[in-house]
Amino acid sequence: MKSAPRRERAPTLLLALILTAGMGPVAQASSGALAVSQLRCEYLENPLGIDAVQPRLSWIVESKQRSQRQIAYQILVSSTEAKLKANTGDLWDTGQVPSDETIQISYAGKPLTSHERCFWKVRVWDAARQASEFSEPASWEMGLLSPQDWAGRWIGLNTDTNSAPAPMLRRAFTLGKHIKQARVYVCGLGYYELHINGKKIGDHCLDPGYTRYDKRALYVTYDVTGAVQQGENAIGVILGNGWYNVQTRAVWNFHKAPWRAAPSLYLQLRVEYADGYTDTLVTDKQWKASTGPIVFNSIYGGETYDARLEKPGWDTPDFKDSGWASAQEVAAPQGRLAAQMMPPIKADTVIKPIWVNEPKPGVFVFDMGQNFAGYAELNVRGPAGTKVVMRYGERIHTNGTIDRAEIEQHVLRDGSNQLFQTDTYILKGAGQEAWHSRFVYHGFQYVEVTGFPGRPTLDNLRGVFLHSAVPAAGEFECSDPLLNRIWSAARWSYLSNLQGIPTDCPHREKNGWTGDAHLAAEQGLLNFAPAAVYEKWINDLADEQRPSGELPGIVPTSGWGYEWGNGPAWDSALLLIPFYLYEYCGDAQALRSHYASLKRYVDYLTSKARDGIVDIGLNDWAPFKTTTPADITSTAYYYRDARIVVTAAGLLNNEPDALQYAELAAGIKQAFNLKFYHPDNGLYGNGSQTSLSCALYQGLADPDVRPLVMSNLVANIEQRRGHIDTGILGAKYLLNALTDNGRADVACRIATQRDLPSWGWWLEQGASTLWEQWDGGGSRNHIMFGDISAWLYKALAGINPDPAAPGFKHFIVRPNVVGGLTSARASYNSVRGLIVSEWHTDKDGFHLAVTIPANTSATVSLPTSAPAKVKEGKWAAASEDGIKLVGVEEGRTHLEVVSGTYEFDWPL
Repeated sequence: MKSAPRRERAPTLLLALILTAGMGPVAQASSGALAVSQLRCEYLENPLGIDAVQPRLSWIVESKQRSQRQIAYQILVSSTEAKLKANTGDLWDTGQVPSDETIQISYAGKPLTSHERCFWKVRVWDAARQASEFSEPASWEMGLLSPQDWAGRWIGLNTDTNSAPAPMLRRAFTLGKHIKQARVYVCGLGYYELHINGKKIGDHCLDPGYTRYDKRALYVTYDVTGAVQQGENAIGVILGNGWYNVQTRAVWNFHKAPWRAAPSLYLQLRVEYADGYTDTLVTDKQWKASTGPIVFNSIYGGETYDARLEKPGWDTPDFKDSGWASAQEVAAPQGRLAAQMMPPIKADTVIKPIWVNEPKPGVFVFDMGQNFAGYAELNVRGPAGTKVVMRYGERIHTNGTIDRAEIEQHVLRDGSNQLFQTDTYILKGAGQEAWHSRFVYHGFQYVEVTGFPGRPTLDNLRGVFLHSAVPAAGEFECSDPLLNRIWSAARWSYLSNLQGIPTDCPHREKNGWTGDAHLAAEQGLLNFAPAAVYEKWINDLADEQRPSGELPGIVPTSGWGYEWGNGPAWDSALLLIPFYLYEYCGDAQALRSHYASLKRYVDYLTSKARDGIVDIGLNDWAPFKTTTPADITSTAYYYRDARIVVTAAGLLNNEPDALQYAELAAGIKQAFNLKFYHPDNGLYGNGSQTSLSCALYQGLADPDVRPLVMSNLVANIEQRRGHIDTGILGAKYLLNALTDNGRADVACRIATQRDLPSWGWWLEQGASTLWEQWDGGGSRNHIMFGDISAWLYKALAGINPDPAAPGFKHFIVRPNVVGGLTSARASYNSVRGLIVSEWHTDKDGFHLAVTIPANTSATVSLPTSAPAKVKEGKWAAASEDGIKLVGVEEGRTHLEVVSGTYEFDWPL
């Protein structure tokens, strides 16, 4: 089936000539039809402490009128708020730039320096050459751009990696003048919690982000102007082990990581006074160190807190620290310091338990009613020394006790005496006490509590959801409650597994499995705004790549995973996620900046290929019954990766490379079809759903054979009574291949099954997140089957990116009325504005409401072959302004529409 007609995007230079040709002077009056909003710098709102020396700026233009576009913009960047208010862009004044671009515009003003604060705003001109009002002001602030900007030393309590208590570090100091502003730049490894004058600073959790510490470590910037004071002050930091000092002996060997060291701190406080002078306080031997109530913490094991060991006031100026030792200077991690330019992990949702049972005397099990990542907050009253133990899990035995055998057996080695997903609180006996862990997170639905003084009620425990605080971007709802529940379960799984890196599960592993990550990336980009997290993780991938091009199965890694032989079906995350950022966000930076890494990986595959076929790596992981040989999927990713290198080479205007890798891709395609396609029967490989859909989805099946391949695929599904029979790779291929080739009805039948194997069967068993195995084995909070969530947006509501116009500059709305559905609605806050597609059917016919953001356009593909019967409002759609009939094809009417809101109706 041919795709809907697309409008090609004009090259930037040509576009500028078109927009300005014959215009003459552009009107300057602020009376335009456009308004500017949602200013972002490096995807972030008013970020502090960034280290991109040419940060990328973006905004959204909005209009209440149809057919509105931006033809020019002006950015002002000023060194002070006053200068910005006076329209003086002393750092950068672009003047009027003829362009319709609103995203990924690199700062090109005066060179920026460490600590520099930049205030900016934007105005734009509409198609009538009328200027908008300037946007509301926004800002960004530079971090520390050079190693020479750091003046202190790395410090800690000791260098013993087996020391259990969490270090506490403090420093008292005096500020003698009126304070204008103050900033803290901090890297505390593995995790830290920052305090000033008796209060915790910020709402971040599990900071800084997890990296390959011997290649890169992240620092975080805080505005602490309101926390410090003229006169006496105190600053304090608690350090946790995190991934920097994993003490639990697990199969991934993080306890042997090359970076492993005891927790340490690097901090700089910079205070600027009203008179222009500055003071800087740094970490050095003048700091004091001790231990406190956190007597054990492990990213796998959990946390133990003895409230009797608390040191009240330890973070205040009046605290007497004469009994504390001087902090030790310790070796710095080998990796370079970089700014943490992504949303932090935060606690954003409180989850109340739905019941508590006592399956055995003194053993209480709380059911949170939802599987998620985070911690339990305990509220308790009892005698000092009472030890309350909380063990976390996602299953219970038939007798009601917690069942953790499946996840523990995959983690623990050298005996079972290690703690795993266990928090312990020892009471101080001072009335009502509330506590939760600081430096760990767990994956769970159930909490087993022992040692509780008395009988707990539902008010004694609550769950707290932790994840990278990425903004929500998409919503989906349809007339089938099962599909709505699948969408919700996938969102819970995605967020549970976004912890500064994309992970596989939040309990057993917490590892950045590359295959899981790229399979769920489109889901993430349609439901949320995770681009900054992905850009950070792409750096992690590049840090792990060997000179040969080889990659490990998990990123970051202690060194484990290269020998696993995961292959291109996993490793291709290095190429696919940058490509998805380009397609969904119009962001080519990762493809450009990591170009050498992308090429190196494809060249590595070429070194492993035999006659164009790659047979290394994992196959279609976690299939239901039918397995698919790895050579089919691995070779297909080899082809896809080569095509991505062609795209990246084109972005870099590297024509020789583009030609070289295009020829390589053509050779791979020829080899794939020669080896795997059976012209006598139209099957690929072993004829599995994965083999057939792989050839279709990855663009390897030639157009003349696609109908026969599709016929075989549908027949295979019918033989299985409309059920899926793939692993995680095929699960992504299958629904998309069916939909793209005109059989969304078959895809919907698969998606709405309720018996084994299906997403619906999981929900029938009580799932609130997606599971790892079709039969219910393994983890019960996994994301690798989650692409169905993206399919709901693309196939049912019909919101699809157009690869020819990245970042939804032009897009395709192609709803499918299938599976007995009577309605579907999706909204998507794209990088260019809010897109909405909402349809329903009734006795009068089909009704579709579509919102196209200003400065964009779309092809709307309607499921009718009678364009004359389609109305927009009260009139024939094809005669309305802003709508152009571009064709009727295979039962669908294709309309090209400009920005605005439209209501299409036609009789069924």
